[in-house]
Amino acid sequence: MKAQNLDHELETILQNFEELHPADIAGELKQINKKDKEKFYAILHKIPEEFLGDVLLELPESLRDKAYKSLSSGEISQALKTLETDDATDIIQDIEEIDQQKASAVLNSLDQDDQDDINWLKKYDEDVAGAYMQIELFSANQNETIQDSINRLKMQKEKNKLENVHQVFVTDDNSTLLAALSLEDLLTYDFDITYKEILLLDIENNYKPLSVKAEDDIENVVKLFESYNLSVVAVTGYKNRLLGRITSDDILDVVEQSATEQMYQLAGVDDEFEQEEELLQTSKKRASWLFINLLTAILASIVIGVFDETLKQYIALAILMPIVASMGGNAGTQTLAVMVRQLALGDINEQNGKDAVKKEILIALLNGCLFAVLLGGIAAFWFNNIILGFVIALSMVITLFSAGFFGAVIPLALKKVDIDPAIGSTVLLTTVTDIMGFFSFLALATYFLV
Repeated sequence: MKAQNLDHELETILQNFEELHPADIAGELKQINKKDKEKFYAILHKIPEEFLGDVLLELPESLRDKAYKSLSSGEISQALKTLETDDATDIIQDIEEIDQQKASAVLNSLDQDDQDDINWLKKYDEDVAGAYMQIELFSANQNETIQDSINRLKMQKEKNKLENVHQVFVTDDNSTLLAALSLEDLLTYDFDITYKEILLLDIENNYKPLSVKAEDDIENVVKLFESYNLSVVAVTGYKNRLLGRITSDDILDVVEQSATEQMYQLAGVDDEFEQEEELLQTSKKRASWLFINLLTAILASIVIGVFDETLKQYIALAILMPIVASMGGNAGTQTLAVMVRQLALGDINEQNGKDAVKKEILIALLNGCLFAVLLGGIAAFWFNNIILGFVIALSMVITLFSAGFFGAVIPLALKKVDIDPAIGSTVLLTTVTDIMGFFSFLALATYFLV
């Protein structure tokens, strides 16, 4: 009965493959894997080769690794033939991390031209533009007519060798990049003229292309896309020779990956382990950060223990302490999030770093004074003790000042020593704000009340 249900579901999914986007198919597989792992593998092996490559790219990393192990070298190589060079290279490199022998078998089964292209792209470091470019693009020699280039584009499209065409890149006989024309501009010209004639007769349109070097940092390429609202950019090499292109979908992947890493790191979580299906592995990784948090919490508790006699005499202090810690923690997190984001976007450098710190300190002091008055009044009224209100008000100013100062300085200091500002910032900041908050509140209470 179970086999019959499996066959029926397989048949239903396979019938709808052509109507589904690869991301939708990957989403279905992800849900199926949670319920029935055997069904996941059964469907995976039934995916037509023209869809398989794109589906693999859309799967979460943990499921991709399982798919690579399950699929044969022949199945993977057939899937790669439908992909562009950058995506095929990504898959080969992923397989190399888990099975070097299978990766070599897959690569060797491809056409020699494809092997050469993939081996060439593999040479680039993962954080440079060359690692994200695809060799497939629409280019034309300056002496070529528009009509001839359009005919060539049709042939490429018919063979499914080119996707997301936005521009034609014009080159000379040495493949030096000369210009870039959008397809909408191209349609306004007589198709019988050459590109050289366009560049000579229509100078005012300024078809000078934006391009990046293959060795450029990918973060700088992302900023270029954002600044100029680009959909595609040419990648050049020695003497400005056209090598390939980077499209906006690749940049979106970079931005998403970077944002995910920043978010997880701020929480003290490893994004690679969060993709894992194994609960034990994920739990172990989180536990290491929780252990660090435990140590910092013990430090804060030691500070509290120093003032145990004061707490015994004034129970109200124990009631108000969580408010001080909570306000300091939230204020510090706000500052930290702003600073890490600005550092990631490149909005803060050595020149304006001090100004950014001053701004956050001023904001912290303003909020500290505001909530000092508010909370001091509440505490004085609540416990009918004006001095207690003054103590918590002054402590609030000190705590929020500390949160603003250290929330701004910690990520800058980590960046200075080439450590990702997101890694460990939260743990360090929480420790500082808790200790400063508790110490200032209890020390002031001991001085004024005891």
